[in-house]
Amino acid sequence: MPQNPLTLAARCQTRRVVNAARALAAWAFLAAYGWAGAQDPAPAAAPKVLRYAFQIAETNFDPAQVTDVYSRIVIAAMLEAPLEFEFLARPARLRPNTTAGMPEVSADFKTFTFHIKPGIYFTDDPAFKGQRRELTAEDYVYSLKRHYDPRWKSGNLYLLENAKVLGLSELRARLMKEKKPFDYDTPVEGLRSLDRYTFQVRLAEPTPRFLYNFAAAGLAGAVAREVVEAYGDKVGEHPVGTGPFVLSQWKRSSRIVLGKNAAYREVFYDEHPPEGNSEEDRRLQAIAAQLKGRRMPMIDQVVISIIEEPQPRWLSFLGEEQDIAEIVPNDFANVAFPNNRLAPNLSKKGIQMVRYLRSDVSISYFAMQNPVVGGYEPAKVALRRAISLAVDIEREIRLVRRNQAIPAQSIIAPNVWGYEPGFKSEMSEFDRGRAKALLDMYGYVDRDGDGWREQPDGSPLVIEYATSPDQQSRQLIEQWQKNMEAIGIKMVFKTAKWPEQLKSSRAGKLMMWGVGWTPSEPDGDTFLSLGYGPNKGQSNHSRFDLPAFNALYERQKRLPDGPERQALMDEAKKIMIAYMPYKVHVHRIFTDLAQPWVVGYHRNIFVAAFFKYIDIDLAELQRRKGGAVPAASGAAP
Repeated sequence: MPQNPLTLAARCQTRRVVNAARALAAWAFLAAYGWAGAQDPAPAAAPKVLRYAFQIAETNFDPAQVTDVYSRIVIAAMLEAPLEFEFLARPARLRPNTTAGMPEVSADFKTFTFHIKPGIYFTDDPAFKGQRRELTAEDYVYSLKRHYDPRWKSGNLYLLENAKVLGLSELRARLMKEKKPFDYDTPVEGLRSLDRYTFQVRLAEPTPRFLYNFAAAGLAGAVAREVVEAYGDKVGEHPVGTGPFVLSQWKRSSRIVLGKNAAYREVFYDEHPPEGNSEEDRRLQAIAAQLKGRRMPMIDQVVISIIEEPQPRWLSFLGEEQDIAEIVPNDFANVAFPNNRLAPNLSKKGIQMVRYLRSDVSISYFAMQNPVVGGYEPAKVALRRAISLAVDIEREIRLVRRNQAIPAQSIIAPNVWGYEPGFKSEMSEFDRGRAKALLDMYGYVDRDGDGWREQPDGSPLVIEYATSPDQQSRQLIEQWQKNMEAIGIKMVFKTAKWPEQLKSSRAGKLMMWGVGWTPSEPDGDTFLSLGYGPNKGQSNHSRFDLPAFNALYERQKRLPDGPERQALMDEAKKIMIAYMPYKVHVHRIFTDLAQPWVVGYHRNIFVAAFFKYIDIDLAELQRRKGGAVPAASGAAP
């Protein structure tokens, strides 16, 4: 039916008024949060928001207190270490970050001198009382000393103590004996500032790879003394750094929002990918060419959700609620990339796939001080080795990990110095017959006929395994239960959230626990450190402490890379296989997916916070989503 022209005109006028009101309201919202100029109501560019999810909750954001990878990722976006790893380089390569050039290293690898760039500033914070606060050498001296302060219970202290920084361990021990607070103002020979922008570290022994520690913000990220003193025990809730992002919002174990640091210095994209001709090399070369010269960070905000269960995490990516699916859950591997190739339906959408063999290990540790599974006597060693032999790794890889892993042969992971691809060992063997024979030989037999083995002294043999409530953990413990029932060992499971298990593990309260270990440096030392006695309660959750192993570890640490060092590392890893403080299951293969509007996506596991290297193509985003753009979350910095 034809419409009355006057009625139609009125409707059009109404639509124009409504649309104008909506536009004005949208501008007012952006202006209120700092995204538009307050004086000019002209349309502002939409914010570039990167959204993705962690599968495990963070703990806090203080380098002196955290050891988990997820907290370290966030820390690295806000706090800066003196050095960093190049983002696209392969193999891994260090470069300056806050330093004016690479540090000076003495010929004996015992003295390291760092020169900090002038003109780098912390983000504004009430702790600075209105003064603009410049980063100085003393900030790094103070930040490193904090790991020695017993107040913070640093899980990273072993990295510095193993290097034997002159005087600091002695100062710590003396003050603890005297029951006095740690004294940050006492001069220490091994760690001191030489002038406003220069600090020096001196070691008691040669440590050729010591510089790797200074590319990890989770260890050497600079914090200001005023901030720590202002916030005290809550400093982990108030990170203040010099990095490209600031903490805008934080709902613990639920949501983390990072905003662009408007005061971040001028840093431009200048990456040097491999010069090869492989598909991956060409992809990285294209990224480097596309983004070269761009000022970083290129995005305005990072919104991180904590989604522990794999299905909602996967569905949120498919529903375009997440821009990156980091570590696609194994349950969906056959759907997302059957035969390890991107599914056609995802390829048609322009989804990007990045696949890589992770330099990590998935392990189950035995608490060596536990009266049931610990100890160095033959019967205890036999029990641990029998349990290891009963684990069907191939079944775990096929059913739980959906073929996204390879069997581990030792504690040292791929893509680090010291890993040998051709090495084979008992670590990956599955042999229930041998497992039963070992248990029988050492007196772990079923004495009362109830179907479960007892300990040699006749007491019950019950293995308690710590686990988490997520779906993959449930699948893994199902495998554990089947494996142990097959050899007559009773296993029970202690379920708690990951941060709670970490706290219990650090305190030595768990019998067994399954975790992953990811290095912060491209060297096998970081894996061997899991068995080094002095690291007990830190990286060494098993609390393995064998003099023969400790001696090998210390010798290899002092040597430069070469055949002599490799031979010592091989001998050390064989000792760990023989005594079995850790059952090393697999090295994982990870696959990440990114939406078509994400530009420059790549994963370098030695670069914790990749956010500053990423861009969002708003035009592509609007085209594919019909003009809708994800809104910013919370106040802009």
